[in-house]
Amino acid sequence: MAPLQSPRVITVGNLQLALSSLGFGAAPIGNLYQSIGDEEANTAVQSALIEGIRYFDTAPHYGFGLSESRLGAALKGVDQSLAISTKVGRVLVPSQSTEALRHGFANAPALEPVFDYSYDGVMYSFEESLRRLQRNQVDILFAHDLGSVTHGENHPQRFQEFMQGGYRAMLELKKAGKVKAIGLGANEWQICEEALQAGEFDIFLLAGRYTLLEQTACETFFPLCAKRNVQVILGAPFNSGILATGVKSHSGPFYYNYEAAPESIINRVAEIESICENFSVPLAAAALQFPAAHPQICSVLAGLANVEQVKNAVRLMNVKIPAAFWNRLRKNALLHPDAPTPV
Repeated sequence: MAPLQSPRVITVGNLQLALSSLGFGAAPIGNLYQSIGDEEANTAVQSALIEGIRYFDTAPHYGFGLSESRLGAALKGVDQSLAISTKVGRVLVPSQSTEALRHGFANAPALEPVFDYSYDGVMYSFEESLRRLQRNQVDILFAHDLGSVTHGENHPQRFQEFMQGGYRAMLELKKAGKVKAIGLGANEWQICEEALQAGEFDIFLLAGRYTLLEQTACETFFPLCAKRNVQVILGAPFNSGILATGVKSHSGPFYYNYEAAPESIINRVAEIESICENFSVPLAAAALQFPAAHPQICSVLAGLANVEQVKNAVRLMNVKIPAAFWNRLRKNALLHPDAPTPV
C-alpha cells in the first residue's frame, strides 16, 4: 500500500505549516465510545507516522485529557516535521461521577469539561494542554464548539465572552510564538462566518458540514475564506458514520450528526451507495476524498483508534476513483453545482 503524498504546505500569516491530506483525529484514542489501552493508542499513532500522516488533532474534551496525554506520549521525541492542533473553550474540573460513559467517552479520568471562553479560562486550558502534550507550543489552536448548535439561546453570550476574553488570549499566545495559527473548531460554518466578521482568524476546523451529504458551505463560507486567505480543515467526513458504513448492507441503526439518521438522509445515502456499486467505488473512499478536492480545504481529518483503522483510511485515500463516478453524482443532483470533485 502506498503511503500518503507529501504534506501540503499552507501559508498562515508569515508562517508555513505542512499538513498531510489525511489528518489523525485523536478523539478515539481518548476512549470515544469505547475504551482502548495505552499501547493500542500508541501503536495507532506510530502507524500513522509510518503511513505518512503528519497532522494530528486533539482536544482537552477528548477523554478529558486522555487523548492529549496519549498523543503527547506517542509523539515524544519524534523529530519528523509534524503539525499538531488542540483546542480551548472548556476547562477540566474534578468530577464525582462514576458513570462508565460520560459525554461519549468511556472510562475516562474523573474530570468534567466545563465551558469557559474567558481570557483566564483559555490561558489555563492551554497551559494544561501543553503539559499533557509534553510540548512548549502547538501549531494550531482552535476555540472549541462555539455556535448556536451547541449553545442554543446562550450562543450570543458565549460568543461575546470569547471575543472579549478568549480571543484576546489566543492572539497573545500567537504573538508570543506559543501557537502559529488560531481559529475555531465548530460543527457549523455559520459561526465561522460570524467570527470572520468580528476578528482575524487563520484557519477553521469544520466538522461534518462539507461532505457527500451537504455542501452549502461552498456557497458563501468558502468564498469568504478565500477572500480572507483563511484555510479550512474538514472533520467528520463520514457524518458520524453513515458515509462509512452505508445503509444497504445492514439494518442499522444509522447515525448522522451524532443522532439517528432521518429517512431523507438514509435515502440519499442509499442513492449514493448505488452509484458507488455501479462504479465499484467504496462509499467510504468517495466520502474521504470528496472534501479534499475543494481548494479551500487543506486536510481531511478521520478519527482513528488503531492500526487497522489507520491503514484502512490511507488505503481509502489512495483508491482510484474515475471521473465518470463524480459526473454521475452531479448528473443525479447529488452534488452542489459549485462543489469541485477530485481530478
